[in-house]
Amino acid sequence: MGLPLTARSGPLAGTRVVEFAGLGPAPFAALLLADLGADVVTVDRIPAGGPADGLGAMTTGALGRGRRSIAVDVKDAAGRELVLDLVAGADALVEGFRPGVMERLGLGPEPCLARRPPLVYGRMTGWGQTGPLAMAAGHDVNYIAAAGVLEHIGTAGGPPVIPLNVIGDFGGGGMLLALGVLAAMLEARGSGRGQVVDAAMVDGSALLMTMMFELSGRGLWNPARQSNMNDGGAHFYGVYETADGRHVSIAAMEPKFYAVLLDLIGLSVDELPEQWNTGAWPALRERLAAVFRTRTRQEWTDLLEGTDACFAPVLSMAEAPAHPHAVARDAFVTVDGVVQPAPAPRFSRTPAAVDRGAAHAGEHTTELLTELGLPPERIEELMAGRTVAGPGTPARMDQ
Repeated sequence: MGLPLTARSGPLAGTRVVEFAGLGPAPFAALLLADLGADVVTVDRIPAGGPADGLGAMTTGALGRGRRSIAVDVKDAAGRELVLDLVAGADALVEGFRPGVMERLGLGPEPCLARRPPLVYGRMTGWGQTGPLAMAAGHDVNYIAAAGVLEHIGTAGGPPVIPLNVIGDFGGGGMLLALGVLAAMLEARGSGRGQVVDAAMVDGSALLMTMMFELSGRGLWNPARQSNMNDGGAHFYGVYETADGRHVSIAAMEPKFYAVLLDLIGLSVDELPEQWNTGAWPALRERLAAVFRTRTRQEWTDLLEGTDACFAPVLSMAEAPAHPHAVARDAFVTVDGVVQPAPAPRFSRTPAAVDRGAAHAGEHTTELLTELGLPPERIEELMAGRTVAGPGTPARMDQ
């Protein structure tokens, strides 16, 4: 059995993905696939009773958009069989549990690939499926710390600064998993054979540092924080406070752009030390800092934005969607009353879109079981036996 594909827009229309509900990076990978047109079906737990644990908002909001949900007790033999029926019609599966969890549920790669040989089995973990830390708990900051990322982010003389959780969870995690799943699906279309994709946040975080590792390996990287061109050490690549206590960013690395910047802010390149004289960078930074404190952020934006000075105002999440460039590109969308980033990248012929917000756990259970070919009386029987749940089903108290 398998589900009929629902009509979607985007380059992945006609593709089916089964996602096991989780936190952070795996849902982000599923979001990317759904945004690009895949029909993503989320296998949720049957809702449990009691108060929320505070982490639900990380997956029940924007990260859960674009999918349908079926709530299943996968520890029940009948529930496990229903999931395998979903897998039988899928191109890929995405899960983000610790190594061994899916195997203990009877839903590891072996039974899933037996049911669907071309299946791509995408696995998202922090430390990977193998290695001495594979079974250890952790989160984004741990993975970027071990990958050699965190040590190099921060100000001189201060401690490392946590760059939100965008590097480990989303860039080195969810986006890497989505890329791996897409690559394996492309290969499977030719070979007819599926495989397991082992995406680890510690691997992906290190991969994002490829350029910096290259520079370090050639002796061109100063290990001290805020001592390099792109870590805030260079005066021409950084953030400056303005007269109103806001901030602006500049990145005038190339000499021709540097000359434009200096000219527009009233400095002469001939009166300053050479741009790439690293010994002069601290003094030059103070010089530019004094200049930028003379005007407000808006005044600097009026003067510099759109020029070759490589400038942008530092905007908050509340401000970014209203920036004229974001508005012109429809870079943000409103889903279920919440403003959030729109799908990216852009496609000329098969545009991506958000066609629904986050689903409640089990919101589409009846719909999906009907599509699997189950008659109404069997669906009622599964609901009554708490093998599956739909909207309004009383919460389970035994989880």
